[in-house]
Amino acid sequence: MQTTEVTFVRIYLSEGSQQLENLVKRLHDWEKLRGLTVFRGIAGYGDSGEVHLAKLVDLSLDLPVVVEFFDTPARVATVLEHLGDSIKPGHLVSWSAQVND
Repeated sequence: MQTTEVTFVRIYLSEGSQQLENLVKRLHDWEKLRGLTVFRGIAGYGDSGEVHLAKLVDLSLDLPVVVEFFDTPARVATVLEHLGDSIKPGHLVSWSAQVND
C-alpha cells in the first residue's frame, strides 16, 4: 500500500458560537481543502468548566463540535497561517499522519 504524508488538524469549537459556519465556508470556498468533517459532541466542557450534555428533553445548541481535516503539510501550514488568531489558543491540534493513495 502506498501512502502520502499529510498533516491532520482538529479544531474544537462550541456549537453555540457563530464561528462554525464561517470556518466551514472558509475552508471549503477559500482554502479548497481536500475534505472536512464536523462532529457534534454529545457531552463536553471547555474553558468555563461547565458540562454541556445532549438530552432528549432539550435541544441544546451549545454542545461541543470538532472540525477535522487533513491535507499536504504545505497546504495545511498555509491554511493555519490564514486562520491566524481566529481560533482560540488551545483549541487547535495538529499532527503528522499518512493517507493511503
